[in-house]
Amino acid sequence: MEKHKLATRVGHISPFQVMEVLARAKQLQSQGEDVIHLEVGEPDFVAVEAVANVGVEAIQQGKTGYTSATGLPELKRAISDYYLSRYQVAVSPERIIVTPGASGALLLMASLMVNSGEDVLMPDPCYPCNRHFLIQAGAKATLVETKPEEGFEMDLNALADHWGANTSGVWLASPSNPTGAVLSKSYIAQAWEKVSELGGHLLVDEIYQGLVYEGDDFSALSIADDIFVVNSFSKYFAMTGWRLGWLVVPEWAVEGATKLAQNLFIAASSVSQYAAVRAFSPDVLAECEERRQTLDARRLVLLEGLKAISLPVVAPAHGAFYVYVDVSGVTQDAMAWCLALLEQEKVALTPGADFGIKDAHKYVRFAYTCNETRLQEALARIARFMAT
Repeated sequence: MEKHKLATRVGHISPFQVMEVLARAKQLQSQGEDVIHLEVGEPDFVAVEAVANVGVEAIQQGKTGYTSATGLPELKRAISDYYLSRYQVAVSPERIIVTPGASGALLLMASLMVNSGEDVLMPDPCYPCNRHFLIQAGAKATLVETKPEEGFEMDLNALADHWGANTSGVWLASPSNPTGAVLSKSYIAQAWEKVSELGGHLLVDEIYQGLVYEGDDFSALSIADDIFVVNSFSKYFAMTGWRLGWLVVPEWAVEGATKLAQNLFIAASSVSQYAAVRAFSPDVLAECEERRQTLDARRLVLLEGLKAISLPVVAPAHGAFYVYVDVSGVTQDAMAWCLALLEQEKVALTPGADFGIKDAHKYVRFAYTCNETRLQEALARIARFMAT
């Protein structure tokens, strides 16, 4: 009998190396070890209580049926109003497609704009799932080599050199995972100009929007209506497990995006959507701002601590909750170093190989997702580990 075979695309999707770290960290914890988690991109916050309460009420009131494929009208209006009040950008609710997490938005985007056999340019390093969504569409990502001294930004003046006959567009992210770097408004504007000249589309992943500590917190939608933008309730609003995000599309793409949403996932979680409407209330936004300030304080503790133990930060950590660190001064294998650190000092980090190819063995991502006391303890443990 012939063996069953997985689809070829499965073999083209790389597993997360950090999952090996996480699995071992959980195993050590189950054995009573005190593990400090700086590897997972999820702060120690949950949804603001007022938001969670609305979710509970939605269940109690039986608001658990399908919504419109593109989202609750009141949520789409709330998102639209938020863009106007916070970023002074007018976005019609009809252009907003509410999705099951930013992942749903990226999957929809890949199906909407990229044909089978085409490729999309992305910076190396970048969030790996973005390129894996393209594989699901029969397409691929072409990673463009970047330099740490340039904040890992793609050289837009050389964009045409990487553009091929089958190139569909460019996908960027700001603030960035894994580097924490924030792209400037002028950079996004230049990217849009270059991509437009080349006849492609531009997507900006803004799922860490709001979590900016230095630089301008803006939306790429302020530059052009034809730029696609992905966002999420997971990060700024701390609603990771609620699985809710959105995609903003140009007016000419609304019909196609709606059709795909109907077929790909029918609708996002109704309970999550009702709760998310509450997320835009002034009191909830005020609490989210307090959390942003908490994360900023953690960021400064981590940056100062890394400097003290001579681990160089290689990108401006101005947003999100990540710091990208060069460990080549102490190891030539970041993955092995992360595993050894976990075993010896019980600190969990993410190796750079999850995010890119060029010199990935040199880098480690720190997530400042625990309190300052725990961060300082982690730094002390790492210093002790390096000394041995």
